[in-house]
Parts: sequence; C-alpha cells; structure tokens
Amino acid sequence: MSPSGIPRGGPPLTEAEAEDLLRCICFKTGPPRTVGVELEWLVHELRDPRLPVRPPRLAAALDTVRAVPLVSALTFEPGGQLELSSRPAGSLMECLDSLAADLRAVRAALGPLGLTLSGYGVDPWHAPRDRVLHEPRYDAMETVLGRTGPSGRAMMCDSASVQICLDAGLEEPGPLGYHRRWQLAHLLGAVLVAAFANSPVHGGRRTGWRSTRQALWTDLDPRRALAPPPDGEPRAEWAAHVLDTPVMCVRAEEGPWAVPEGLTFREWLRTGLPRPADADDLRYHMTTLFPPVRPRGHLELRMVDAQSGPDGWMVPVAVTTAVFEDPEAAEAVYRAVKPLAEQAGPGPAPRNPLWLAAARDGLADPGLHAAARAVFSAALDALPRIGASEEVRRAVAAFQERYVIPGSCPADDFEVVTS
Repeated sequence: MSPSGIPRGGPPLTEAEAEDLLRCICFKTGPPRTVGVELEWLVHELRDPRLPVRPPRLAAALDTVRAVPLVSALTFEPGGQLELSSRPAGSLMECLDSLAADLRAVRAALGPLGLTLSGYGVDPWHAPRDRVLHEPRYDAMETVLGRTGPSGRAMMCDSASVQICLDAGLEEPGPLGYHRRWQLAHLLGAVLVAAFANSPVHGGRRTGWRSTRQALWTDLDPRRALAPPPDGEPRAEWAAHVLDTPVMCVRAEEGPWAVPEGLTFREWLRTGLPRPADADDLRYHMTTLFPPVRPRGHLELRMVDAQSGPDGWMVPVAVTTAVFEDPEAAEAVYRAVKPLAEQAGPGPAPRNPLWLAAARDGLADPGLHAAARAVFSAALDALPRIGASEEVRRAVAAFQERYVIPGSCPADDFEVVTS
C-alpha cells in the first residue's frame, strides 16, 4: 500500500481476466439472508432550513459527528451530505433498529450545534451547494460529470437518497433467483421512484419533476448512470457494460489523477495506456458507475429519494425488503410490474419512457399507480411473515393510505417557501 492509500500496481489485467472477475464478483448467489441500507441526509439549520450553513461551520459539525460511536459506517458526500451505511443485517428489523439508533445519536450531536438532518431528494432551498470535500476522486468526478452540464455537480452536492441493499438471490430460476430479482429490480425501481418521489423543488424553484433527483441522474452522463440492456443474461450484460463505460480517472500515488476523455476500461486494458490496469483498477472503476441498480455481489437499489421525517426512510426499506425476500410477495409483485416492461420499451433505465414517467409524474401515471397499489398490498401481506414490527406495518399502511391509494406521492405535499 502506498502512502496515499492507493494499492501499488498488481499484475496487468487481461480483457478475459477482467470479464471473468466481473462475472464472479458482481452476482454472488445463495439464499437471500441479509439486508442493508445506506441513508444520505442534507444538513440544514435547525431553526430555519432556508438559511445556508457555511462550509466552515458544516465542516466543524461533521468533525463532531465523527466522534460519535456508531454501529453504521459514517461517510460524507461532496456537498457535506451525511451518509450512514448499516452493516449487513440478518433481518429487516435488525437493520431498521440498528440504523435508527445511530440516527438518534447523530441528531443528538447535531442539535446542540443548531443543525438537523433533512430528508429530501434534492435540497429545496440551496442550489448549487459548495463542494466541501476536495479529494482527488471528487475533483475527477466533477470534471468528468461537468462535461455534460450542471447536473453532475448538483447530484454530487445537492442530492440525497435511501439506498437498499439486498442479496443477489439464488442461482436457480424462480421468484428468488438472481435473474428474476435483477429483472424485478429494474421494473419495481420505477414504481419506487414514483411512490417515494420527494424532490419537486430545487434551489427554491419548482422543476417540473416530482423526483428532481432522478431527473439529475437521467441527465447526468451518456453512459455512467445507465443500466445495461434489460434483456440478456445479467452477468454477461453487466460485465460488458462495465468494460465499455469510459474510465472516470486513472489514480496516481502523487499529484492529481488523470481524467481521460472517452477511454473505456476495455480500451485501457487493450492499450495499457496511460499505464497498465490491474484488478484493483477494475474494482475502483465499478465504484464510479452509478446505475439505478448496481450489482456489488449483492444488489444495491439506488433510486429512492431521501424521505422526510425522522422515520420516513423506513417505509421504502420495509416495502422493498418484503417484496424481495418473501417468495409469495416476490411472485405477486413480479406479475404486477411485468406489464410495465412494455411502457419501458427496449431502452435502459433511467432514460426509458417508464422511468421518465416515474420521475416526472409519480403515481399520477396510471400504469405506475396500478403497480404501486399491488406492490404495497403484497408488501403489507408479507411484512408479518418476515418479522416486521407492528410499528413498521402501521407506517407502511399509513403511507399506502395517504399516497398510494389516491395516486399521490410526498412531492405533491411540497409547498415552495423561500427566504
């Protein structure tokens, strides 16, 4: 390991070795057993969230939070968003209870500083936020994403999400098989975007989208934020997608990292320039791809806006876990969302018509509304079977009653309030 923390170069990787490695590490199959959650939060003024939090004050507050003992991993996004990543848990309630305890500890540390955590898909009042993390990775990211417009910087500094991590599934066919779960994730994902859309306002102005966060991902980069083609074998499609996506950066032990333009990882392997790529470069490259569903051995569902309220985040986690982990619910939901494939068409998420409708219209879209009603019904039936507490079941039922049945979403409650 070099002083910079970048592993010293291993043996050069061949194209065939890279394909084999991707097939082995991205879909690790076995009985679904674990669930994890990554929660991103905006940090706002407690007394008035419309007031800006200056970078020095934000940095000092983040230092305070770093000293809090937590079970979850604590990290920060480029704009100072706070992220808590749970450990893989053996049950839904183990995950929710552990993460909720850590959130209480973080809020208790921020409160005396006059700050609070806010759950919105994008910052409603402040845009663009200043980047407070100045590291080679984020310098490179801002350069690359800035080539296609301002959405990249807004995504880096102004957005927040609920990301749900579930096992890839079984090797064999069926409702818990990895192939079926991969298909389900890309159809159900649009329903989750629509039901939990919570970002209609950015920088004090309505954007015309119920999920502006998802609109930013759609506008982000010609390839980096796309899913692979929806048909075909998941391992093969994902391996090809990774190798044919341009490299964001070439890391260096000293000095700024190179930011090549248009160099795919496959071309890097074939040419060996600007230096030979190794297995660690491939693993790092995968962390610079941001599709709505990212296979990392498990499946990382990245499409849900951050949710308002202290426990609003629990509802998408509970619903998604229930319909993935319970075989009866998984089968019912797959049948309910399968007709959405026709609306999606042949294009990849999140740029196909289905995902665009989800971000723009939420559950006002008739097809998504019908699917969401079926999803929530199946989830509520399954939650007792996977051990969900009565409190969690009540929260899901209340969300269903308030939003899903009438065809609404949290974005529809939002009022523009400017300072």
